Amino acid sequence: MKLYLVPTPIGNLADITLRALEVLKAVDVILAEDTRTSSILLKHYAIQKPLQSFHIHNEHRTLLTLVERIKKGETMALVSDAGTPGISDPGFLLVRQCLQENIAVECLPGATAFVPALIKSGFSTDRFVFEGFLPHKKGRQTRIKQMAEEERTIVLYESPHRLVKLLEQCIEYMGAERQVSVSRELTKMFEETKTGTLAEVLHYFQQKEVKGEIVVTLHGKEN
Repeated sequence: MKLYLVPTPIGNLADITLRALEVLKAVDVILAEDTRTSSILLKHYAIQKPLQSFHIHNEHRTLLTLVERIKKGETMALVSDAGTPGISDPGFLLVRQCLQENIAVECLPGATAFVPALIKSGFSTDRFVFEGFLPHKKGRQTRIKQMAEEERTIVLYESPHRLVKLLEQCIEYMGAERQVSVSRELTKMFEETKTGTLAEVLHYFQQKEVKGEIVVTLHGKEN
């Protein structure tokens, strides 16, 4: 009777840990953000376990049923499409409910996209803040204005089709000379990191079609 949170590779399937494979082979059910995506990983490692969909659109509806099943003796593993569950992915609600019901929760260490992007940026890692995904519309400018005053390194996720707009907004509130590092397709064949001023990095990405998962790391405001 336990819930495991199991990180999965953010791109390269070889990045999964031996312990993660052991857990996935041992549990009764694997809860997956997208069963099609998770099936590719499980097939690669010859893991045959029941898959059940658990994502942002059904987590409220299925939460209590899953918790009851765990209480009756099932052991489950939660995986997201990539990275660690609960980091800008479903997981928080299920973990909270399990803890309230005195169900053991174990989170394995493993892949998450913002750590390699932060380290590759060359910015200070002693103190940093993780912003996840910014709001698409309402509250977006307010968050960026707040980030403009942040002295710690700032890490956030962004979709490819909103990257240029984000860089433009950051220039508006932080100035064109603020340093930024943009990483995309981490661990994959076309992995790329571009670091420079906001103006330089904006110009670079304006000249190309942006694809892949994006991590943006911003230098904190200078004292």
